[in-house]
Amino acid sequence: MPTSGSRDTDFIAKLRQIVEEEISNEQFGVSELADRIGMSRSNLLRKVSKASGVSVSQFIRNIRLENAAEMLRNESYTVSEVSYKVGFSSVSYFIKCFREHYGYPPGSIAEHEPELQEEVAETSHEVQEKTRKIPIWILPVAVVVLVAAAIYFFILPGEDQQNKPQSIAVLPFINDSNDSSNVYIINGIMESTLNKLQGIENLRVISRTSVEKYRHNPKTIPEIAKELNVNYVVEGSGQKAGDRILLNIQLIEAGTDNYLLSRQYERTTEDIFALQSDIARNIAEEIEVIITPEEQKRIEKAPTENLEAYDEFLKGLEILNNTADPEELKKAIPHFHAAIRLDNTFARAYAATAITYYVVEVNLAERQFADSINYYADKALFYDSELPQSLISKALVYMAHHEYELAVPYFEKALEYNPSYDLVLYFMVDLYANYLPDTEKYLEYALRGLQVDPAAYDSVTNSFNYLHIANAFIQSGFQDQALKYINKSLDYNPDNLYSEYVKAYIVYAGNRDMDQLRESLKRALDKDRNRLDIAQELAKICYYQHDYQAAYEYYQLYLAIKNAVGMDVYPQEDAKIAYTCLQLGKKEEADRFLESYKTFSENTDSAYKNLNLCMYYALTGNTEQAYSYLELFAQEQQFHYWTVLFLPLEPPFQELRKVRGYKRTVSKIENNFNAFHENLKASLKEKHLI
Repeated sequence: MPTSGSRDTDFIAKLRQIVEEEISNEQFGVSELADRIGMSRSNLLRKVSKASGVSVSQFIRNIRLENAAEMLRNESYTVSEVSYKVGFSSVSYFIKCFREHYGYPPGSIAEHEPELQEEVAETSHEVQEKTRKIPIWILPVAVVVLVAAAIYFFILPGEDQQNKPQSIAVLPFINDSNDSSNVYIINGIMESTLNKLQGIENLRVISRTSVEKYRHNPKTIPEIAKELNVNYVVEGSGQKAGDRILLNIQLIEAGTDNYLLSRQYERTTEDIFALQSDIARNIAEEIEVIITPEEQKRIEKAPTENLEAYDEFLKGLEILNNTADPEELKKAIPHFHAAIRLDNTFARAYAATAITYYVVEVNLAERQFADSINYYADKALFYDSELPQSLISKALVYMAHHEYELAVPYFEKALEYNPSYDLVLYFMVDLYANYLPDTEKYLEYALRGLQVDPAAYDSVTNSFNYLHIANAFIQSGFQDQALKYINKSLDYNPDNLYSEYVKAYIVYAGNRDMDQLRESLKRALDKDRNRLDIAQELAKICYYQHDYQAAYEYYQLYLAIKNAVGMDVYPQEDAKIAYTCLQLGKKEEADRFLESYKTFSENTDSAYKNLNLCMYYALTGNTEQAYSYLELFAQEQQFHYWTVLFLPLEPPFQELRKVRGYKRTVSKIENNFNAFHENLKASLKEKHLI
């Protein structure tokens, strides 16, 4: 029977023969090789990696370079001629690849060949001499060690790497034409390339808003890649002349600044959809990300067969992508309507119309276009139910009618089809932060959003984005991660007092130093004495330290600011204010806050309702009733880390702590939180978010 090794050798030889038959075809890549050998693309990637220790694209490139070297040795071709004969459309890229492969440029091969031959001969002689001195029993052991090393260095890392998504940024394409009116076409091709790549599950694609800031930015590719935390960067430039489109696309490996792909595309406008698909496919092939058949189908799908309709759509999209002013946004709608008139099955145009109507009124209490959003969203879904924009537009129908839970499945389905879609992630973060509060889901979508949208905003906005993520982390018990993100928040905006006092609490979670926490909050309040949030936080810490006089003074400052601005916030603090007043003999004042707290506790509907009622009955001396509500709270599975940290410190629980079973109940609360924390950690790790 043939051995596995001989089968691999035959397989590699067959691949080499196919590649050499297509050696001058610059379009011949991974997919074409998979088709010729009769294998799926993903199986080919795995088998070549295992058999040769290199990627498929590197395997093809090496064969091209080896054939080039042979031509340069034995033929009278120039470097430029050889470049084209072995499938390199760019001579400079060929020279770069040749130098990296052989260590010298192709033009000096004659100078280096004798040296190489001497080196080979010397090495061969040295090996023979050393082999004579090696005991015969060492050789089998050496073989085992070498095989193990090969598995470790070539096979295992390859498999592990397949589980980690690749990452890429598609920089804004440059319009090379003197006619600025063609910008929307070049931008449209860039947008389409980005959208098609976003539809690949195993590829993290940076959002358009994040890359847009680099349109006129002089930073180098390694600098941009570091800021965006990506493996690859795509640059593009092009122009439209008559019915011809000329594009130059470069794919650059961020770590080495090496060009993996440098290709010129020239097509007619009639081939614009095939052009967009080819660009996305060539990029995906070069970085060897696995594309499922369903993803491939979506990449190749044309949005419309009517080029005039598509042209109108791109004009509207240019407005939608580049303005936030509602009146300016309305100018996109006539273009989308024109696209629909030209093709009444154009799902993307229907969806864009619905999204535009929603965004125009996003900050208004009453919506005039709610019915229009519904009409165009339904049309979009009817003509393409798998289009992410169709699903988003339908979700926005429910958002417009405040039916937030009904929006969720549509957003989630859109993410299935387009895992890196920043617009969906933005809406999901907003949903779980403000309308359907859920720390776990908020954290998941905020982190996913940060992966694809790391540099889209100004420093102040980024500071608050990192603040929210840090706060969600610490609420879930992740002290190290919370500290990392709160420091990023303060790096963006050192004057962000929210971040300053949240950091004080994060540090306390690590060292439990109440005096340090109090001093940090005092410094923050001294910077702005009108901050009622910091005043009540400082009062709360004094309360936990049993310094009731200081707590009362800070609570008075908090109440004065609260009344002056007419805000109804922090109703849960009334319990602590009542207890503080009782300790200072201010019973009448305490009763007023206690009654207010009772009303809040009975009418609130949250995970903390039973804990709030426990606090109320502890304050009124009904220990038995207080304990019964504490036991009910112990059934909760999801609550903030602050509960675990500060519940044992509550001064009103002095009598409650004497109840038999109190320690067991508190231990159960802590265990429930720890289980939630561990489950969340496992979930975030599985999704490569921590």
